[in-house]
Amino acid sequence: MTSPTQAATAQADNPGPDAESLSKEQTAGSGGQLAGRSPGQLMWLRFKRDRVGVISAFVVIFFFLIAALAPVISWLYGKDPYTLYGQETYELLDEFGFPAGPNGGMSSEHWFGIEPDLGRDVFMQLLYGMRTSLYTALPVTILMVVTGVLIGLVGGYFGGKVDYWIGRVTDFMMALPSQLTLIAAMPVVVAVFVRPTDETPVYVRASAIIVVLWVLGWMGMARLVRSQALTLREREFVEAAKVSGASPWRIIRKELLPNLVTPILVQATYMLPSTILSVAFLSYVGVGYVEPTPDWGRMFRTAADVYQNDPTYMFFPGVTMVIFVVAFNLLGDSVRDAFDPKSGR
Repeated sequence: MTSPTQAATAQADNPGPDAESLSKEQTAGSGGQLAGRSPGQLMWLRFKRDRVGVISAFVVIFFFLIAALAPVISWLYGKDPYTLYGQETYELLDEFGFPAGPNGGMSSEHWFGIEPDLGRDVFMQLLYGMRTSLYTALPVTILMVVTGVLIGLVGGYFGGKVDYWIGRVTDFMMALPSQLTLIAAMPVVVAVFVRPTDETPVYVRASAIIVVLWVLGWMGMARLVRSQALTLREREFVEAAKVSGASPWRIIRKELLPNLVTPILVQATYMLPSTILSVAFLSYVGVGYVEPTPDWGRMFRTAADVYQNDPTYMFFPGVTMVIFVVAFNLLGDSVRDAFDPKSGR
């Protein structure tokens, strides 16, 4: 039998793969000195080891690149999302207005087929709809995150009556039925800027969507940041900053906010796909983007009317949205695990 001393000696002479990889990560240079790493570097190393997170990040980046390069792809493809190809070439649609070719009219000319009735190119509708959804959801998410962080930090740090009244306003906003409030508020906001007899410009409709979603969407971030700030304000480093004479704004900016980056970033990665679904919902019920603006929600609304005769038309926007939402949610999980390895899935 091998004694414990001999076993320990053998293990030291032949370290396992984990010990070898750890040694390589902790040493740098020919002198073998320990290499110090910042929390950001450690987070990045943990994230790179997560294959699901890396793949999800590539999928999300791919979606953003496709949305940004939609005009270039349209020029190379030779089609646009507005031309009524079915009206120009009559053999593309049958007498009932549905694509005459198989699988929704998919061909070498129209890769994803054509839209029923109007005959627009589905591939271009999908790309520009992705562009519309992302370009609308991104500023909404930024506004919601900034507003929620500011309100949550102020309420959590100051406490007392400030926190009480901020909490009551937040509770009131969260008590509103979100979907019904969105549907009711959109026409009102648009009517403030455009007369009922005039056609609503796209930028006005986009601005109204951003404002409504922003006003109704910051509360979750505010509650999260407030709860974290209530805990952090009792810590020693905050008390030390108060004793040193630092102003409340400096304490919030220099002491509290840097320690809240992780929950804020993770929550933001969950808010963006949720906002995209909200934008699509508004268009689906007819109070968001309308014809001829390409949008995922408007495509779903058309698909709901024609799915029995043309199920292919619903396939592409449905699969695209599912892939994007799932990838972004998995990315949020991976970012959370990279920042906090103890929260493993």
